[in-house]
Amino acid sequence: MFPRRLAAAAAAAARAGPRGGGWLAALANQCRFVTGLRVRRAQQIAQLYGRLYSDGARRVLLGRLWRRLRGRAGHASAVMAALAGVFVWDEERIPEEELQRSIDEMRRLEEMSTMFQSSGVDRHPPEPKPQLEGSEDSGARAQPWDMVMEKKHFKLWRRPIAGTPLYQYRVFGTYTDVTPRQFFNVQLDTEYRKKWDALVIKLEVIERDVVSGSEVLHWVTHFPYPMYSRDYVYVRRYSVDQENNVMVLVSRAVEHPSVPESPEFVRVRSYESQMVIRPHKSFDENGFDYLLTYSDNPQTVFPRYCVSWMVSSGMPDFLEKLHMATLKAKNMEIKVKDYISSKPLEIGGEAKATSPSSERKSESSCGPARIEYA
Repeated sequence: MFPRRLAAAAAAAARAGPRGGGWLAALANQCRFVTGLRVRRAQQIAQLYGRLYSDGARRVLLGRLWRRLRGRAGHASAVMAALAGVFVWDEERIPEEELQRSIDEMRRLEEMSTMFQSSGVDRHPPEPKPQLEGSEDSGARAQPWDMVMEKKHFKLWRRPIAGTPLYQYRVFGTYTDVTPRQFFNVQLDTEYRKKWDALVIKLEVIERDVVSGSEVLHWVTHFPYPMYSRDYVYVRRYSVDQENNVMVLVSRAVEHPSVPESPEFVRVRSYESQMVIRPHKSFDENGFDYLLTYSDNPQTVFPRYCVSWMVSSGMPDFLEKLHMATLKAKNMEIKVKDYISSKPLEIGGEAKATSPSSERKSESSCGPARIEYA
């Protein structure tokens, strides 16, 4: 309604000549004045609620308001959350279905591997076939996988991501000298990674969700010279399926109000990673297979083949560093947090934890009992 009135006023001003232009300028000044008053009023309300309520209570209140406004035109809830500086977990937490998709993909590759074992081929599966159905990104999944590297203990594939110059990468590998529990914990322990990964500039947990165990992390890492360092803000969720003997860790990029973009780093806004671990026997006996699927957009100006070469060579190097860090922790008895046995809020206290409402608690109690969240 207001744009139509403004257009009509502009047309009237044009017909009125120079005097109409002055009238339109006065109207514009009045609009700016009213908008400024409303913005200041919103800031005053936010300050008032900040004094009246604790941080946790304010999050619960905004969460309830978000659920009421959800689905309305203009996504007023997202705007309100951004103004209040609150991370909306209902939008960003990783659901169980996303974890299960990664586990299902691992199972599919294992079935393919079993078919080829009778012909004398090792444990590693052949080239995975693209999944055409049952996925939101079916366009990307329709692309074929191409073998990039084959070593004794792993295979690396890649495939183009539809509509972009980027690739998605997949590694299927085996380790026999460390336990799945050790390998899993070393990946999740942010403090230990600062010691074994020399590329890390900063790595910390920003916020935790007590409903699902999801965490938001801020990760700053060196990139090869002459590129600027990159920073990632991402949410991760990890779980252990005791009944089916499998572990899974899923991560993807998000935006968080407490970590604004810095001019010192290049923000990576497109990032996804899924790691599935299948023990050969148990979580505490040596030997397991793993499946890592990874993609990101590092925001470089280098040609596609240069970026592909960096990722193709960097991923095996990272996995070997992760393996060696696990061996070092095992042989030197370096203390690493046990993320399998601990509950989400028992794993350090440096990050903020959101408080679930009674409604959300009842929802979480309906989930599959076979998933034990780390």
